[in-house]
Amino acid sequence: MILVSVLYPNTPGSRFDHDYYVRTHIPLVRERFGPFGLEDVQILKGVGTDGGPPFQVIALLRFQSLDGLQKALAAHGDEVVGDVANFTDVQPQIQPNEPFG
Repeated sequence: MILVSVLYPNTPGSRFDHDYYVRTHIPLVRERFGPFGLEDVQILKGVGTDGGPPFQVIALLRFQSLDGLQKALAAHGDEVVGDVANFTDVQPQIQPNEPFG
């Protein structure tokens, strides 16, 4: 299993359309990446702490395998990443992870 973290920094003055993200972007991700082994998407919204959270949104995408992730990105990565500009002006940080322990 591969868990991909997509982190959207909480940059002062940045724009993030949560409604578009939930109603349009995440369904696009599920539709395009599902055939390549995307099993689940969990969305986390940062909550206030002193100084604010470092990330305004974190998405966790669970894939069956690294190979599936790589194939999904090769087939539809440009489209999915290209949609980011429709809901935010921050650059997401993307990190594939393997569970351990």
